[in-house]
Amino acid sequence: MKKVVVLLAGSGVYDGSEIHEAVFSLLAIDRRKGEITCVAPDKEQFHVVNHITGEPMDETRNVMIEAARIARGEIQPVSAIDMKNYDALVIPGGFGAAKNLNQWAIHGPEGELDREVQKLIRSAVENDKPIAAMCMGPTVVAQALAGTNVKATLTVGSDEADSPYDIKGISDGMKSLGAHPVMKTVHQIAVDSENKIITAPCYMMNASITEIHENIEDLIDKLFEFLNNP
Repeated sequence: MKKVVVLLAGSGVYDGSEIHEAVFSLLAIDRRKGEITCVAPDKEQFHVVNHITGEPMDETRNVMIEAARIARGEIQPVSAIDMKNYDALVIPGGFGAAKNLNQWAIHGPEGELDREVQKLIRSAVENDKPIAAMCMGPTVVAQALAGTNVKATLTVGSDEADSPYDIKGISDGMKSLGAHPVMKTVHQIAVDSENKIITAPCYMMNASITEIHENIEDLIDKLFEFLNNP
């Protein structure tokens, strides 16, 4: 049984992990008989958003405690994980990835990256463990690998398909960090075979929940291809 770490960033698209992406990832891993360990930074969220109005709320919440809602309470702090003891790393998206794992949503590629998250991602790469990242997750990977010899091929979507976000701008930001961004639609994934990194646009594009599910199935399929054919 392959042991897969799933890195969460809270609960809810606007201030945490995108719940559809997180749950579809957990389901896809489980269907392939993977053993899941959910983790999250044990720290205060960047902010809390009312998911009806989209407005920030005057309260504070802990990233790991919120992520535990998705993990059904079975979660560990990122700092407790040594990737040498696991087989793969999966990073769902959502604004929490870009606010709580890094701060791309606030400051772009110059935003602060959580140091424990950086350590986790670098350890995965150094120990030849495959990584699958979706939505804004690839920006976290790009930041974590900036300054290393790893020039990862990553996607956050395509500027030639319908998207509510600045795909070109985000891609250019990843390029400035040393990554190699490529354009992919919600019906495609980007595969970096050399570094064993797979990325998928998911909700960075305007897409139905069915399309998101299919995109993640393709992503996790490729992840397990790497795991089963080292």
